[in-house]
Amino acid sequence: MRRYFSVRGGAGDLTKPNVNTRPQDNLYLAVNSEWLSKAKIPADRTSTGINLILDMRIEDKLMKDFEAFASGKKPLPDVPNFKKAVNYYKLAADFDKRNKDQAEPIKKDLSRLTSLKNFAEFNQKAAQLISSGYELPLDIYVSEDMKDTDHNALYATGPQLFLPDTTAYQVPDAEKLLSVLEKQTVKLLMMAGVSEEQARTWAKNGIEFDKKLSKILKSTEEWADEVAMYNPASLSDFEAKFDQFDINSFLKQLLPEMPAKVIVAEPRYFKHINDFLNESEFEEFKGWMIIKFINKSATYLSQDFREAAFPFRQAVYGVPELPSQDKHAYRLANAAFDEVIGIYYGKTYLGDEAKADVISMIKKMLKVYEQRIQNNSWLSEDTKKQAIIKLKALKLKVGYPEKNRALFDNLVVDPNKTLYENHVLINQERIKDILQRLNKKPDKSIWEMPGNLNNACYDPYKNDLTFPAGILQAPFYDAKQSRAANYGGIGATIGHEVSHAFDNNGAQFDEKGNMKNWWTKEDFEEFNKRTKAVADIFDGLQYGPVKLNGKQVVSENIADLSGLSCAIAANKAEGGEMKDLFETYAKSWMQKQRPEAITAEVQSDVHAPQPTRVNIPAQNQDEFYEAYNVTPKDGMWLDPEDRITIW
Repeated sequence: MRRYFSVRGGAGDLTKPNVNTRPQDNLYLAVNSEWLSKAKIPADRTSTGINLILDMRIEDKLMKDFEAFASGKKPLPDVPNFKKAVNYYKLAADFDKRNKDQAEPIKKDLSRLTSLKNFAEFNQKAAQLISSGYELPLDIYVSEDMKDTDHNALYATGPQLFLPDTTAYQVPDAEKLLSVLEKQTVKLLMMAGVSEEQARTWAKNGIEFDKKLSKILKSTEEWADEVAMYNPASLSDFEAKFDQFDINSFLKQLLPEMPAKVIVAEPRYFKHINDFLNESEFEEFKGWMIIKFINKSATYLSQDFREAAFPFRQAVYGVPELPSQDKHAYRLANAAFDEVIGIYYGKTYLGDEAKADVISMIKKMLKVYEQRIQNNSWLSEDTKKQAIIKLKALKLKVGYPEKNRALFDNLVVDPNKTLYENHVLINQERIKDILQRLNKKPDKSIWEMPGNLNNACYDPYKNDLTFPAGILQAPFYDAKQSRAANYGGIGATIGHEVSHAFDNNGAQFDEKGNMKNWWTKEDFEEFNKRTKAVADIFDGLQYGPVKLNGKQVVSENIADLSGLSCAIAANKAEGGEMKDLFETYAKSWMQKQRPEAITAEVQSDVHAPQPTRVNIPAQNQDEFYEAYNVTPKDGMWLDPEDRITIW
């Protein structure tokens, strides 16, 4: 049992500003309370904070650009497929046509679901439905084989629930939220020409089916264990799981060739698959598919439909208002042509000098990481050697890709079709692109994030790091701010992503991205002890209306803790001011959220809420105590034996 003689996460409530707070008692509140006391959450958002400010900064630039491109005030840039993105934006922004069309664009596709007579007909048409973009009570996709990333494999998984996570069905508000969705669905179906009685029947049936799913599907905590996804079964063994659903015909119609095996990402669900895909459940899962279809399709229809489809989101996340029509139009274009727009953003708004500087920082951080592994006190030489091999094999993706994927060459935007029809065609092409990868070699050049995204990531299957242009701005990075401040921002972010290569999931993949144990038995046991300590120190931490689940967020918290440690080491090597680093780090997680949004996030996200990601990582750094002269009487104190070091 770990002891915490002070307060995990510092003294005070992170959701309540106190401008008199000292860094020694609560670093996050000391740095951010003045901002928190004045900050207003935009009416169409769930939160505000540094990340939202950067998101809005990027979005505002691109919205102005798209408006200028669409009106002809600005010439189109020399970016392949960019004209398609602008044409799609024009369709999304044309609310005169969308309002005039009302439900007409979806009637044919809605009828494909509503006219299904029985399970036998569903069985016959299931492959056509999923390839057309409808959601079914099971899903398949193609990705790198986790144990052989030079080849792709077929994965099978369950569907997405209506609420954010399985745990959301166990809280008192669940029935109330599902009731909102049920009423919303009835209204949308009636707007599409369905009788009230029929709409009520389908909505009720679909909600009941979703509740049954919630008892079997994986929770977010379970999905956080990436290695647990790998459950390969021979094709014949996988097909034998199905009693009434014709899985063989389903796969034959969808895939370029039949695979030798299927990786079952959600084994509990497929153990119970016959409880869901059978004749007696047909009316319920038909209703479930109709709920999914009508609520998602409403986004591409008239303003009336957009408004009618809003109450459920409003109830789950507490958002008071719909995004404006111009924001909505840009966001739809960005969703359809993300990589293309990201290349434009990177070329336009990220300078070569800034990109080169960030690359140099990444290389310095990698050198620091190598030294820390070499000097590690709890690893054997054999494990250190393998860790450094993996570290040196990391590939860097900074700014934006040099060219977009072939997928975007194949997308077509037809100005003579409706927005909804174009969305369907694009969605179908994306589904086809994923499934056709089965007999192709994995493309390791693909970026997991577009250039205009304010984020970063590590991909364990490719063993690469991605830092889009969107995150390379203040306070994360600014050539004008001190090097120490940059280490507290982008430096800690770089360290965070590198650390994902060595977190509880990443540590089980080798330098080629293959799931492989490269540890000695003793080292891995010690690593798991330290991993458990990170889970424990966050578990049950109160944040607003909820408590955190330490296991669910452990991989991200390992990366935070280790990333900050490495940024500190790099800053120390350059003689940087530690207070600059810690204060920029605290600012980089500044956030104010609606209570409903906090609840939904904690239920469904493998990241802890941003404010909780400041104090505990800082509390575990000896340099924090030195910089602020923290004593055992202060709220940020943790006894030295309670401080956790992993990397």
